[in-house]
Amino acid sequence: KKEERANKKIKEAEGKLAEAETIKKSQFEMLERISGYTVDQAKAYLLSQLESELGREKSLKIMEYEQQLKDESDKRARNIISLAIQRCAADQVAEATVSVVPLPNDEMKGRIIGREGRNIRAIETMTGCDLIIDDTPEAITISCFEPVRREIARVALEKLISDGRIHPARVEEMVEKARREVEASIKQAGERAVLDAGVHGLHPELVKILGRLKYRTSYGQNVLIHSLEVAYISGMIASELGLDPTVSKRAGLLHDIGKALDHEIEGSHVEIGVDIARKYKESDAVVHAIHAHHGDVEAKTVVACIVQAADAISAARPGARRENLENYIKRLQKLEEVASSFKGVETSYAIQAGREIRIMVKPEQVKDDAMPALARDICKKIEEELEYPGQIKVNIIRESRAVGYAK
Repeated sequence: KKEERANKKIKEAEGKLAEAETIKKSQFEMLERISGYTVDQAKAYLLSQLESELGREKSLKIMEYEQQLKDESDKRARNIISLAIQRCAADQVAEATVSVVPLPNDEMKGRIIGREGRNIRAIETMTGCDLIIDDTPEAITISCFEPVRREIARVALEKLISDGRIHPARVEEMVEKARREVEASIKQAGERAVLDAGVHGLHPELVKILGRLKYRTSYGQNVLIHSLEVAYISGMIASELGLDPTVSKRAGLLHDIGKALDHEIEGSHVEIGVDIARKYKESDAVVHAIHAHHGDVEAKTVVACIVQAADAISAARPGARRENLENYIKRLQKLEEVASSFKGVETSYAIQAGREIRIMVKPEQVKDDAMPALARDICKKIEEELEYPGQIKVNIIRESRAVGYAK
């Protein structure tokens, strides 16, 4: 009986199992008919849905992390640069192309000119400078674009005035003496700069060339002071980034070395600087930083990027790049004219000493989606038509107002 009952139950269970299978199969067929998918297609569809959902999540996460990284790196970069700028306060020495020599009395002017102008001719011939003797009381102006020659002429003239004996042979002797003195002061300036920057092991000739930068100016900024400032800032930025500051300082000090040499050597100051650095066995890192500091080649090392940044910081200091008021106003007016020449521009204002231009557009003519294209076009035109130091920010403002009256 028990066996019969067990067999009966097994048969019933098997029947129910077969019935369940049939129902399951019919349900799958019905689902396939309703959805239009086979089982494999449905599986593939679900997987693809899951994949796209995960892809979207992934891209959102990536964007979030990118933004976070950008914000953090921007904040960190600002912090490093502001620290470096605050810790290095340099004087801006504005130098012109003339030197003024004071005289003890106006009678000395006649003695400097000499009989039939022989003394003044001798001074001008030997120094290569022009002496301007006018109505200015008790002063003579020396004019020359070559600062070293001008300094030699100034020293020689001061010696002649204090000595009192002025004749062509004496002029020659004093000019030679002044030349030796100026060369000694150039060497001293180079040595002092190397000592101040804390850069060791420079070739003596390189130190002498560096000293010549004392008599060079760029946009009214003394190049030796600018080089020292770049060296300090480079060293501080490198320290903030946890790098060794010695290479950065060295590269910063030597980055404008090419400006010390005269027109006799062909090439830009960057190429000349690279050749000098190679000639006096400077390291590849320093040579590359000199080569890349104006973007002539792509900066491939951190040191090169640091020197680029330090050079830009030093040049952007207020008063570093001198230009006269008239040219400055003309540049701002031209900037506003370029921006106003575009269709849909209502008014434009050059602000921040010409480093930014704010442009108001007519909202009915320029839509929101057209603003990036307009900004790009204005930037392109500014780059083509204007010359300016640094960069100019183009800021477009579109104002749309909705006005209603409650009655």
